[in-house]
Amino acid sequence: MSESEQWTRMSILYHPIGVIHSPFTSIENMPIQPTAAVGICGTVEVSADLVDGLQDLDGFSHIILLYHFHRAAKARLTVTPFLDTESRGVFATRAPSRPNPIGLSVVRLLSVEGNTLYIENVDVVDGTPLLDVKPYVPKFDHYEGVQVGWLASARKNIEETRADNRFGARAE
Repeated sequence: MSESEQWTRMSILYHPIGVIHSPFTSIENMPIQPTAAVGICGTVEVSADLVDGLQDLDGFSHIILLYHFHRAAKARLTVTPFLDTESRGVFATRAPSRPNPIGLSVVRLLSVEGNTLYIENVDVVDGTPLLDVKPYVPKFDHYEGVQVGWLASARKNIEETRADNRFGARAE
């Protein structure tokens, strides 16, 4: 096996560092991006033994949450995304039914109290396992002149941003 093929046999194991809490108990009718969740508040409970890692986070207005899509259906390589009616390659979407069901959301950080982050614009189902938190830094994370691929001509109105149950629920 070549060195470039060895990565396909590698196993990577992550453990949740906390849990995301939101008012959404099911995927259906949940906002599908933070821009559709404006004003919706939630909390992030980080494991107490990791609280030192939250030092200085309160100086940021927004954070990036990386999480595990624990209720997503089995991975599919082609999906019909929420904002379209045509099948697309999963890597050209933000659909949760992925080979590695990792999600990300940029949310507003309201405050940090102990091991709890108070957030706004949350688009995540309650009880979602948190993998990591990173500060959002516009100088690093914002680009001019971007292209949005198929979303530029999506058949559905981009303002229609509520989930349905097309990506099912993973039994866990």
